[in-house]
Amino acid sequence: MHAIDTDPRGRGVALDGYAPYPVRVTPGAWGLTRTVVEAPTGPIVVHHRFGPDPLLLLHGVAGSWSTWTPLLHAADGIGDRGLVLVDLPGWGSSPAPDGPLGLDAVTGAVSAVLGALGLGAVDVVGHSMGAFVGLHLAVVAPERVRSLALVSGTTVATAGAARHPVRALGTLPAFTLLRAGLTVTGGAARPLLRWIARIGLLPLVAAPVFTHVRRLDPSVLEAFVEELRPEQFTEAARAAAAYDVDRWRAVTCPVTAIAGRDDVFARVSDLDALREIVPQTRTVLIDDCGHFAHVERPDAVARELGLR
Repeated sequence: MHAIDTDPRGRGVALDGYAPYPVRVTPGAWGLTRTVVEAPTGPIVVHHRFGPDPLLLLHGVAGSWSTWTPLLHAADGIGDRGLVLVDLPGWGSSPAPDGPLGLDAVTGAVSAVLGALGLGAVDVVGHSMGAFVGLHLAVVAPERVRSLALVSGTTVATAGAARHPVRALGTLPAFTLLRAGLTVTGGAARPLLRWIARIGLLPLVAAPVFTHVRRLDPSVLEAFVEELRPEQFTEAARAAAAYDVDRWRAVTCPVTAIAGRDDVFARVSDLDALREIVPQTRTVLIDDCGHFAHVERPDAVARELGLR
């Protein structure tokens, strides 16, 4: 196990058990209150608690607030810190607005949530698509972002694959094939996944995403199926294709980028690419880990982010 880091001495990253905690839809376990905030994009469902040094958690594709619960478990609820877990527009329990939904609208909704809760600057942690959202939030509303952590972030490679899908069959095939499949199946994708789960084949479908899919708690794959939103995935891919990643050069806050070595959506090369664009980025590479680092290796992620 090793880390890529701006510290020339480097640091080891200890491994704990693989995916040791379930996904739990139990907000009371962490003192969270469910609130609905009216944002410009429509109603946003938020689970939050007030406290010092608030932490904003932004989920990725096939996720919602609850997919952060393994990390909360690993970090013992993150002490008494404030927490804000958002179901992004069109994901989880937050309804999708009518028409296209660009990154400006998504980050505007996140800012509206923080404003409604009376919060100023927060520490932001984003997974996958949520990492992309977090980076854009740090560009357009830097006063909102005290620090930024990207967990299995889909960043430079994904933006390139979204722009050049044919070329990406050789560079990022999992993302490209998933995008094509969801575009073709559309709204039928979730019923199809539920049927695949019923006949016991879901581990085969999800295997590319997780390093050890058969060692996952059943709740993880259940959440994967229930939280997938094909139309929103397609919309997110369009937004990534149109995005100029050089805008991230405007990010001034401290950044930590954590990636799994086995990730088929976020390439290891993204860590170097991010440091070229955002030089203050500290990068960490976790072995024996796929695209859901906060689920597969939550204890390591919690330590790297100073949450335990």
